[in-house]
Amino acid sequence: MDFFNDLTVSDQDFQRLVQFMQKNYGIDLSKKKTLITSRLSHSLKERGYTSLEPFLERLFSRRDPEDVELILNKLTTNYTYFLREPDHFTYFQNVILPELEKRHQKDRVLSIWSAGCSSGEEPYTLSIYLKEYFGSKAAQWDTRVLATDISQQAMAKATAGLYHVPADMPNDWLKRYFTFDKSTGLYSVGPAIRKNVIFRPFNLMDPIQFRLKFDVIFCRNVMIYFNQETRDGLVKRFYDAMYPNGYLFVSHSESLGQDPKFRLVSPSIYQKK
Repeated sequence: MDFFNDLTVSDQDFQRLVQFMQKNYGIDLSKKKTLITSRLSHSLKERGYTSLEPFLERLFSRRDPEDVELILNKLTTNYTYFLREPDHFTYFQNVILPELEKRHQKDRVLSIWSAGCSSGEEPYTLSIYLKEYFGSKAAQWDTRVLATDISQQAMAKATAGLYHVPADMPNDWLKRYFTFDKSTGLYSVGPAIRKNVIFRPFNLMDPIQFRLKFDVIFCRNVMIYFNQETRDGLVKRFYDAMYPNGYLFVSHSESLGQDPKFRLVSPSIYQKK
């Protein structure tokens, strides 16, 4: 079989797949025909397909989890790293955590959500900052971070907790929160940090019905894949799922615009009005 020829993707099949991804996952691929073709070609030709049409027929009729997972893994980008956009974590540590410590002095429960957590670096980074902030008092607080993503592949990597840690990770953090594995050259997230993150599969198009309201939601580099209508709907669901004065973090490449439900408190950091 010739793997160097791309899969045949008709305009009609392209539109069918675009509509499927938009309706079910909010992902806008309407201008990404080349990306779809290049990312799916090898995997589908390995399965014996020469065009997209018969795969779509199978996908739509059976909704086989393996087929759905293939589409999600190939057509969503799970790129992230530790300490990404560090000014966000500085604001989280210096402004938000002191405020939340006072607000939750009685119940000592913080509710923080990493929505679209990809391979886990963001929620583990948040967990490290929480441990650093509370120090010896950490055991007296429930600071577990909820981390969700639609990709099972991303979830598997996140729960494994094995990484190439960046050079700008503080040395004392590496010693305190990671274990180096000489055989793989990777760092393993330590038990204290691992236990502080709860990983769950979740589709951001679904209703948000978690037990607690959220103090803080990180949803960075996720909404760039959504059209404006989908973004607006998600922001409304976030608003309803947050405590009054809760915080929403988006990436520096994203903006809520002049959303009347939130006020901008720092670059790409919003507070619920």
